[in-house]
This record gives sequence, structure tokens and C-alpha cells, in this order.
Amino acid sequence: MRKRLIGQAGSTPETSERRWLDLERIAEIEVTSEAPGYQVDSAVALENRGQGWRAERPGEQLLRIVFDTPIAIHRIRLHFVESEKARTQEFVLRWAGGRREPSREIVRQQWNFSPDGSTAEIEEYQVNLADVGVLELAIKPDIAGADAVASLAAWRVG
Repeated sequence: MRKRLIGQAGSTPETSERRWLDLERIAEIEVTSEAPGYQVDSAVALENRGQGWRAERPGEQLLRIVFDTPIAIHRIRLHFVESEKARTQEFVLRWAGGRREPSREIVRQQWNFSPDGSTAEIEEYQVNLADVGVLELAIKPDIAGADAVASLAAWRVG
């Protein structure tokens, strides 16, 4: 059953969420490390499962979505949470047509986390990418070089 609130234009949040791709079904996810209890599956699953992904060790980390067949992408949402340590994180989002093709940068972003203030970052990008075989996220958890651990609450692609 479809529903719409009377007087509301456009889609309801329910139909908006359905536009995200089921990455677990159509892609393989690669990570450089993964802490026990913080598997990448919970960050890319359409339904909330667990606390998202967290690296097992400090330092820069790489996450890759490798699609079974190349796909068109129009939206990307990243959700980061850090409530314990003040740090400046940088991430780079890239895409390529395949594993052996050169990647192209979509965005490079820095964010200041602070336990007393800014504990979450949500970035959503409207893109027009055709024939994407690989979507890659490189996270540098602390640009100052401190022993910070990268994490990702959610990664959605549509």
C-alpha cells in the first residue's frame, strides 16, 4: 500500500528511503579493517542493524563498494558519528568504472568533531554518474595524525 499525507507535496520519507539501493544484494563491500561488533554490513544495510562500521586500528581506512554490474548513481549519503574524541576528520569519495580503471574524485571534505558540540556529520550529494563499477571512501580520522579510529554510521547510495 502506498500512502501520502494530505497536503504534503512530493514523496513521504517512506518512499524516499525506498530509493536507496540494496547494496548487500548488488555489490561486494571491501574494507581495510573492521572491529569486532562493528561490521561494515551494519553501515550499508537498508535497515538499521548495529552501530555502523568501525576500523579495528587507528589511521587512514578505505571502504569500497564494488558493484556486480556497473550502475547509475544519483544520490550518496554519508553519516559519521564521533561522541568521544575531538578531532578533524577528512574523507574523500571517489568512483571508477571498474577495479582497474582510474578513480575520479567526487568530493573531499573535512569535519571537526567535538564531544561538547558537533558529534555527527551527515553529507548528502546529488550526482549524475553513469556506469559506476566501484565507489570508494577513504577516511583519514584525524588530519593531525593522532591515534583516532575511523567509523561510519551509515552509507546510502541511490
